[in-house]
Amino acid sequence: MPDFKKAMLGVQKIKPSDKVALAKNTIPNLALEARRKAAAHELESELNELSGEFFEPVEPNAVLSFQRVGIQHGVFKSLRQGKYPLDACLDLHGHTVEQARTALNRFVQDCLQCNIRYGLITHGKGEGRKQPAVLKSCVNNWLPQIDSVLAFHSAQNQHGGLGATYVLLRKNSN
Repeated sequence: MPDFKKAMLGVQKIKPSDKVALAKNTIPNLALEARRKAAAHELESELNELSGEFFEPVEPNAVLSFQRVGIQHGVFKSLRQGKYPLDACLDLHGHTVEQARTALNRFVQDCLQCNIRYGLITHGKGEGRKQPAVLKSCVNNWLPQIDSVLAFHSAQNQHGGLGATYVLLRKNSN
């Protein structure tokens, strides 16, 4: 008799009733539910940091400009002229207002974490649309609400012109 058959002598097939029923553990599901609630709350608070209920519309060809008190004239002039290196860029083309709000907030937070002081936000002018310059108007409204934003100005032509905005951020305190 072959070795395999010898080894299998006396082996019985397991009956379905002999299987052990495992109870599902509810603890991981509770933890998962808690994580989902926390993530939803975090997303909600992130979206609500920048108000978007009402914003003053700007014309598609308007120049965006903002400077906090204490920013030196020379620093603002260099920003305005696009003389600083652009280490980070955000393109909002194709975003909804809510997506743009989230992306802008995350962009600023990421820049601060990476010690990036100068960035470029491309929002477009929205010419030829039923509601022109919606994202441009939103960016103009949202940026002054962020304490980390020290100044911003419409970009030079080589960086997008009136459809983009240079941003100056505060130094990271870390």
